[in-house]
Amino acid sequence: MRKLLTMFAILLVTSMTARAQFEQNKWYFNAAVTELGLTYSGSEKFRMGVQASAGTFLFDNLALLLNAEGVYHKQGDRTASFGVGARYYFQQNGIFLGTGVKFKHYEYKGDEEITTDFNDGLWSLEAGYAFFLSRTVTIEPSVYYDLSFKDSDYSKLGLKIGFGLYF
Repeated sequence: MRKLLTMFAILLVTSMTARAQFEQNKWYFNAAVTELGLTYSGSEKFRMGVQASAGTFLFDNLALLLNAEGVYHKQGDRTASFGVGARYYFQQNGIFLGTGVKFKHYEYKGDEEITTDFNDGLWSLEAGYAFFLSRTVTIEPSVYYDLSFKDSDYSKLGLKIGFGLYF
């Protein structure tokens, strides 16, 4: 635990000395590990997945993003989603809020190998912090909530940690 707190303190100090890259016409790429076994929803319980995002800053501090995500569970259940979103970064300090919409496809294996497929639309909200390791590389922990348009059991609160690149 002490090592983890020391690493967090070093990342915080490093990110305070780095200058953010949130200017208009900069490009942004992110790869994230989502859910981390810490998410919970009424239908899925615990899972882990990966997410990729790419986009550009339309204005200073405001980025438009394309997102793709995949989740696989050891029982054979799978989900895949694609969407668009936006992020707003506050005052060059790394704190951000994001929102977006996405299309999600679910594939669940039930009892006796019966597979259930269905699609859903989700509205996503996200809040996080971009810890700058260098002028263009970040570690971005965030909390997100996906609101399902189909059924509240498919809404999800979760944590993700990503690595961002700003060009």
